[in-house]
Amino acid sequence: MGAFKCTMRVSGLPNWLMTRRPNLTGEPKLPGQSPEHRHWVEPGASSVWRSSLGLTSFELPGGAMTTPNNRPNAALLVIDVQQGVVAQAHNRDAVVRNIAELLDRARAAGVEVVWVQHHDDGLPSDSDAWQYVPELVRRISEPLVHKVHGDAFEATDLAEVLAARGIGRLVVTGAQTDACIRSTIHGAFVRGYDVTLVGDAHTTEDLSQYGAPKPAEVIAHTNLYWQFQTAPGRTAAVVNAEDLDFSEV
Repeated sequence: MGAFKCTMRVSGLPNWLMTRRPNLTGEPKLPGQSPEHRHWVEPGASSVWRSSLGLTSFELPGGAMTTPNNRPNAALLVIDVQQGVVAQAHNRDAVVRNIAELLDRARAAGVEVVWVQHHDDGLPSDSDAWQYVPELVRRISEPLVHKVHGDAFEATDLAEVLAARGIGRLVVTGAQTDACIRSTIHGAFVRGYDVTLVGDAHTTEDLSQYGAPKPAEVIAHTNLYWQFQTAPGRTAAVVNAEDLDFSEV
């Protein structure tokens, strides 16, 4: 097994299954670092407050669903393709190669690239395992978001990074499928983003000894169910790397 996994700690299990901690503070869960950047909307919140966050709300039974407003741009999101994360990953080389090709095409099309990098006790910052794989090189102009939770929006500035660039649509790649990828695509979707998952540009390792399906089945199942995800004012999709047209995202 790889040196890392996306978070949760129980003896004998990988890290990513083990740092899901309950919120004991009574504070609301936030997509960013501070309350003023909440992307949920309380029923009855003023339209001025909503518009100040660049949000459009859909009134539904039980409360308001919220989507980013005036955000015409897309971004390629590269999540946790770090040496310790993908060392034992299924189809590691093919997935990394697909992400590298997507990087080239996104940059050529003028699409923003946003990088996410995980750290925790099992993946300490600045360790070899924490480093991105050498095949994927971030440009200095491309934002890097550091995280400690599976969902890349939790306790990070990702929401602010996207808002500053007018980004309302995400193309998601990286690792691991059954941890940080699933957490982030759901986290993005409930915050109102359109989310396209690149079906052959995400991966995970074999955790079948812990009762999980084989990695190919985990990946296939995630690709299957995500294409049917629905919510007001946003879309979910799955597309393979070679079929992705950044001009249509």
